[in-house]
Amino acid sequence: MLATAGRPPAGPGWAFEFKWDGVRAVTGVAGDRIRAHSRRGNEITGAYPELADLPALLDGRPALLDGEIVALDAAGRPDFGLLQHRMHVRAPAPELVDRIPVSYVVFDVLNLDGVALLKQPYDQRRAVLEELSLSGPRVRVPPANTGVDGEQLLEVARAHGLEGVVGKRRTSQYEPGRRSSAWIKTALLHTQEVVIGGFTAGEGRRSSSLGALLLGAYDEHDRLRYLGHVGTGFTEAALRHLLDELRPRERPSSPFDEEVPREEARKARWVRPELVGEVVYRVLTAEGRLRHAAWRGLRPDKSPEEARL
Repeated sequence: MLATAGRPPAGPGWAFEFKWDGVRAVTGVAGDRIRAHSRRGNEITGAYPELADLPALLDGRPALLDGEIVALDAAGRPDFGLLQHRMHVRAPAPELVDRIPVSYVVFDVLNLDGVALLKQPYDQRRAVLEELSLSGPRVRVPPANTGVDGEQLLEVARAHGLEGVVGKRRTSQYEPGRRSSAWIKTALLHTQEVVIGGFTAGEGRRSSSLGALLLGAYDEHDRLRYLGHVGTGFTEAALRHLLDELRPRERPSSPFDEEVPREEARKARWVRPELVGEVVYRVLTAEGRLRHAAWRGLRPDKSPEEARL
């Protein structure tokens, strides 16, 4: 179930949770067996051995859980940059797990003891989840706040450097695979999921690497619109990984469904629009260009069609 973007809803019929900046994961547990899948349906169990805490916390009860895998900074806040070091590693070495541990933030339960809970209202599912007492070093259940003003809670999120809030209608059922108005997300950062359509060669100290990525997103007519370029926010490891991913995808012509400005197209090396990433930016211009954008990282959990204006 996916949330719709908007301002925090008002009224007594809503519960509010903080928005977690990580990778969405639905995880099934039966006995000692665990299987986690990303939003795209890819199995990611081996990438996050921290999930092995779940069977003991569930005390052997079979369950299907929904939540977010996050990497936390020293202050306990989700840090997507840290998580990037884990997202592309299918079987992390113990040293990497020790250096950058992840946590599974469980915010919904979809099945318990073989009983489907999808049609139960949010309040009922939440009560079941809290009764499970999923509290461990790498597993936690975040608070759900009722009887509070969503706008005020958004200011709490801002004060603590969190990504935002999600309002959930307390009577709502769980709607798998659907972007529902029963969940409303309000992000404090301006972020955009983007498709990489090309890149330029680096200069100076980055002469052996890439200089910038040429980005786009799909509009309501499924046209890949050009959003501009991003040349900051990369680590050296990210640059190497991006080049390894982009070079096999090179193609002779632009994948965008509109003309790219000549000055940027002149230096471009075009690629098949298969890789999805995320940027943070200050403003979107009237021409539909990202300004003051910085790269946040690849999103292997998203498909190109999900990168929407």
